[in-house]
Amino acid sequence: MEDKTRTNVIVNIVRTLVLTILSFITFPWVCRYLGSNAVGAYTWANTFVYYFLILAKIGIPNLAIRECVKVRNDKEKLSNKVQTFFIIQLITTAISFALMTALVFSVSQFRDSSQLIFILSLNFLAGAFSFEWLFIALEKQFYMCVRSIIVLTLSAVLIIVFVSNPSDIYIYSLVTISVTVLTTIANLVYSRKFISYKKTMPYEIKPLIKPLLVIGAISLTIAFYNQTDTLILGFIDETKKEVASYSVGIKGIDIIIGIITALSTVFIPRAAICYSVEDKKYFNRLNAYSMNICLFIVLPAIATMTTLSKPITGLISGNFSGDPSLGYINAPLVLTILSLMMLTYTISDIIYGQILLPTKRENYYLYAILAGSVLNVVFSIVLGKYVFKNNPSIGVAMGTTLTDLCIVIFMIATSWKWVKKAIFNNNTIKLVVAALLVLGLSILIRNPILNLTYSITHSLSTAMTIELIGVVLIDAVLYIGSLLIMKEDLVSSIFLRKKKIIDEK
Repeated sequence: MEDKTRTNVIVNIVRTLVLTILSFITFPWVCRYLGSNAVGAYTWANTFVYYFLILAKIGIPNLAIRECVKVRNDKEKLSNKVQTFFIIQLITTAISFALMTALVFSVSQFRDSSQLIFILSLNFLAGAFSFEWLFIALEKQFYMCVRSIIVLTLSAVLIIVFVSNPSDIYIYSLVTISVTVLTTIANLVYSRKFISYKKTMPYEIKPLIKPLLVIGAISLTIAFYNQTDTLILGFIDETKKEVASYSVGIKGIDIIIGIITALSTVFIPRAAICYSVEDKKYFNRLNAYSMNICLFIVLPAIATMTTLSKPITGLISGNFSGDPSLGYINAPLVLTILSLMMLTYTISDIIYGQILLPTKRENYYLYAILAGSVLNVVFSIVLGKYVFKNNPSIGVAMGTTLTDLCIVIFMIATSWKWVKKAIFNNNTIKLVVAALLVLGLSILIRNPILNLTYSITHSLSTAMTIELIGVVLIDAVLYIGSLLIMKEDLVSSIFLRKKKIIDEK
């Protein structure tokens, strides 16, 4: 694996870990001080706005990355590509905002939340100018890392200073959109180093229409699929408390999915380059390497989160005791049910971004997500509204997990030629064995640690927090140690690399 790819992977891991820490500071703060009703209302409104954000993007980021990679060493051609996509982005953003406005004033439930919706819509209005895809294509991972950490740290400070009661929901909304605004400003300033905004070549929009329609349809379908559960849950539960439970439960898995998605920003442009120059050997190695990292992170995360769902959601929401009056009562079970999605969703995302997009077979992903969206709606309504009518968040979580499992099976089948050796190999067996050891150890030690710390501290929140930290640290030692003994590829390569550096010194 090339040094640049390794470096970018490390930079993205650092970035994601820092952002995860910031998220674990701000989201619990918001859950405690806004309360379950306000968190549910914010999540539901943000879900609605997200659909129009994706409509505004209409697949531009993925296609722009693929196209900009081809000309990134030619400033004039790169500038032309960026200007072309920017013009398209402005048009689609205007159309999307107009459609959103019309729908808000047509449906009473949306109209009741109109103030919150229009504040949050500034996210995609500002996002039209962000050019984030340009920096992904140029592989400017260090810049994106530093910028994200600075902006989100500032956002975290503002949330802690200004959000202190449920009426601060609008302040919280303004702070969250400030992240997009500040990112856009930074990107516009830095982009001038690589491109010019002066027109020097004609814009070729027509050849982009067909791929944009396909990738745009995929993006819209993905957005519909990813957010349908929350939207349906909001209609089922008018109080939005179940939405709050669901948002806390899904927050845990979002962290792991976020790490894998962040790493994809490294692998997607590299995969596109390799396939375009017909370097099939490196293309296969790259996919195997990224899948190895995915499984390395996800498998122990599933083992840990399924056994520690109560302290995890307690730390996020502040409800350690399961007190119904504090809300978020179903969050632990939602997290347990959704934990499998860390594996299914990330594998599907890798196959789409690193295999189907470079090979121009993205239509298969469209078919999978279209079918999945229909299944998700059916499962969510049946399980959430009828089977688990008293606890709809649990039913919706089950429906979403079942749907995601169907999608990943289809994705693996359609890309079997590329993924069979990347997923199904001896190294994967080693990762599974190590994850099972982690699962067994977590089950054995979690209660003794909790009981011991509670007898000392007499505080459930403190005891559960220590339980979480203690089990995770012990699990990490067991996981890495067992992989070293089994000579797993990723862990062995890291330690051998360090040993080689020490020997050379």
